[in-house]
Amino acid sequence: MTYQDLDPRTPVLVGVGEASERIGEPGYRRLSAVELAAAAARQALGDSGADPSEVAAAVDTVAGVRQFEISAPGIPSPLGRSTNYPRSVAARVGAAPRRAILEVVGGQGPQRLVNEMAAAIASGEAQVVLVFGSEAISTAQHLAKAEDKPDFSESVEGDLEDRGYGLKGLVSRQQAAHGLTDAPSQYALFDNARRARLGQTREEYAAGMGALFAPFTKVAAANPHAAAPVERTAEELVTPSEKNRFIAEPYTRYVVAREKVNQGAAVLLMSVAEARRLGVPGERWVFLHGHADLRERGLLERADLSGAPAAVLAVRHALEQAGIGADELAVIDLYSCFPIAVSAVCDGLGLPADGSRELTVTGGLPFFGGAGNNYSMHAIAETVRRLRAQPGAYGLVGANGGSLSKYSAGVYSTTPTPWRPDRSAALQAELDSRPGVEQAFQADGWGTIETYTVKHGRGGKRTGIVVGRLEADGRRFIATTDDERTLGLLTVGEPIGRRVYVRSFASGNRVAVDDALMDDLFPPRPAVLRDDYEHVLVRRDGHVLEVTINRPDSRNSLHPPANDELDEVFDAFFADPGLWVAIITGAGDQAFSAGNDLLYSASGRPMWVPKNGFAGLTSRRNITKPVIAAVNGFAMGGGFEIALACHLVVADATARFALSEVKVGLVAAAGGLVRLPRALPGKLATEMILTGRRLSAAEALEHGLVNRVTEPGQALAGARELAREVLESSPTSVRASLQIMAETQGIADVLDAVTHPSPALDDLMVSEDVTEGLTAFAEKRPPRWRNR
Repeated sequence: MTYQDLDPRTPVLVGVGEASERIGEPGYRRLSAVELAAAAARQALGDSGADPSEVAAAVDTVAGVRQFEISAPGIPSPLGRSTNYPRSVAARVGAAPRRAILEVVGGQGPQRLVNEMAAAIASGEAQVVLVFGSEAISTAQHLAKAEDKPDFSESVEGDLEDRGYGLKGLVSRQQAAHGLTDAPSQYALFDNARRARLGQTREEYAAGMGALFAPFTKVAAANPHAAAPVERTAEELVTPSEKNRFIAEPYTRYVVAREKVNQGAAVLLMSVAEARRLGVPGERWVFLHGHADLRERGLLERADLSGAPAAVLAVRHALEQAGIGADELAVIDLYSCFPIAVSAVCDGLGLPADGSRELTVTGGLPFFGGAGNNYSMHAIAETVRRLRAQPGAYGLVGANGGSLSKYSAGVYSTTPTPWRPDRSAALQAELDSRPGVEQAFQADGWGTIETYTVKHGRGGKRTGIVVGRLEADGRRFIATTDDERTLGLLTVGEPIGRRVYVRSFASGNRVAVDDALMDDLFPPRPAVLRDDYEHVLVRRDGHVLEVTINRPDSRNSLHPPANDELDEVFDAFFADPGLWVAIITGAGDQAFSAGNDLLYSASGRPMWVPKNGFAGLTSRRNITKPVIAAVNGFAMGGGFEIALACHLVVADATARFALSEVKVGLVAAAGGLVRLPRALPGKLATEMILTGRRLSAAEALEHGLVNRVTEPGQALAGARELAREVLESSPTSVRASLQIMAETQGIADVLDAVTHPSPALDDLMVSEDVTEGLTAFAEKRPPRWRNR
């Protein structure tokens, strides 16, 4: 195809630019992220070969890649930041675009934006697009405490298409509970799994990582924009030392992405029609011959942790679109935050990963610099420059986001080509249809190690993270350890495939070399009542246990220590044959419980909930004895969920019930979303859940949510009276009734439920209490229950 045959709407890349500075070097100007991006954008406008001011005036769309400091909620900006990053950059280069985009998080962002904006140009939605990104992390950290620190704050007017963080699926509660939120640990799991699949020793695999990345350092050393322009040997890269300490095995610091950079890059795209109108010379034109954007499922759901199927499929599709094979590529840049990001794609494409083929044009993330989410913009810029110097050659840019989670690929050449839509949607459906892996969130029993890493903190602290499969059912688990014997297993020889023992706790799963060591490390807690508790009051009155949440200054809200004490108390209650009924209430007359202690949660301190749920009740499977909630005042959020988990509820006239989680951006995940719709008419329950509406004691009584309403301040007295009435019945019959009710609750057909063969009936028929009950009835005397 010739230039004359091109559709006027065909997208072309016509300009690229980069900017950078290093602290302490001549010319350091303390530039902000906006200023770095603007400097790169000016270069891109000038690189087009047309009048930069005319090109800037023609820009109708700008798209910005997020900096790290705006990539998640709550990240501080020590020097301030723009309220509208894309328009801040646009204003500095003289552009007034009708559309401004702020892309989601992830290193795939630059290539994905190029793919998307090229499609927008091809469809006529856009004519001239400027895409850019930047980071000033190094400057921000360097000057954060300086007396003369600059102020990078900007308030910019204008529309902004803010696409949000895009973090869905990147981190799960299960990962967070086990400290698997940092990139080095997540990627280390992949590399260790790959090592085992290849059958290599630790030493062999480390040598391979060094051989892969040593040529990267050579490229970085010659790159004027590199953050660490130092050439290193393969051995130097992977040999632990004081400067090159372990981060997460098998990674030393030198093979981990470097985030402390001051870098910006920009790419200018436009239609062929606009390129002609603006006078962009044909030798500046570079075409997108192939492109794809795919996404992997969540880390712990993936069938194979040793590879990157989505990444490989994306690159293959881009090459197929271009009509070439990987061996025909003259230029390659594969996202290189960690070795596996490169080697997994090489494995899939048949490319050598031994350093014999150049796989980066910049020097890679550990050496050129991570540049936040914007690294691949630099790769695109350098690829364009190289392809202009090799007319007709092909170049590949592979951009990775998350934990091998999101991958965007582009194949470039100066050879003219029409725009071709990709098949990413169909390929994504194929990926999504592949079977995942069922997880064991609470893992108990023997298992086999599937992959692992050991995190190395400051001061010599080490934490092992294990991903494995349970022997009993094959479900996948994640567990941690700081035990030296188990850490020894993970740091010597081949742990993958080894048998280990795992046990679940409130704070997550723990792993040990065997069950005996687990018992030594975590002796079973005796199920007995203590003499005193810090956050709970306990009173034993015959067969009744009264439990008072004793945090009136925080409206009896619960934090992890209080939850743990309540869990311990109820363990003791259900284990004690002499206790037949429990009452739970709150100290004072203002609140039964305000639920989760939000101030504690916001403090950043570790959060957990017992395995048995909020207050040790909301997730407890076998509540085999009656528990009565004495609700005095407010039962809000988790407090209401506690009451919903109880068999009986007595409320005083001042009581108010609400699931208020939506008011603070949470959901009633401790049972409220399940139990309330089963306890109230559906529409009313939904209204309460979605609006946080409060239900009065009288309304709760009317709808059967509570059993009795007392005078103000008399909820506990009312609960005691109700407990006395329960105690008049056989405790064995009460337990059997609760058990059968629980067993049949999920049986839809009434007759199937009635005829359900419960073992509770068999046990009841041979109990002493059934004999005593019948005998007492015949003798016309009160029964003397023995609870057996």
